Amino acid sequence: MRTTLTIDDDVAAALKEKAHRAGTPFRQVVNDALRAGLSQAGRRPPKRYRLKPTSLGGVHPGIDLDRALRLADALEDAEIARKLELQK
Repeated sequence: MRTTLTIDDDVAAALKEKAHRAGTPFRQVVNDALRAGLSQAGRRPPKRYRLKPTSLGGVHPGIDLDRALRLADALEDAEIARKLELQK
């Protein structure tokens, strides 16, 4: 179909540049751009994901985090050693 469109100068320049870079006819670039725009027209943008931070509370009195981390390291080391023994 043949029709006349009035395209803004900046849009026309961008389309011409894209056609030149791609080595395709201007008409094809315009049609591809219109198709892409029409296929996106009915879609809503995805809803933004929002994270709501929640306080987990502070460290309770009498809890030594250094000891807890050392215990976690020791348990992890023991598990790695156990898995290595199973591979033999």
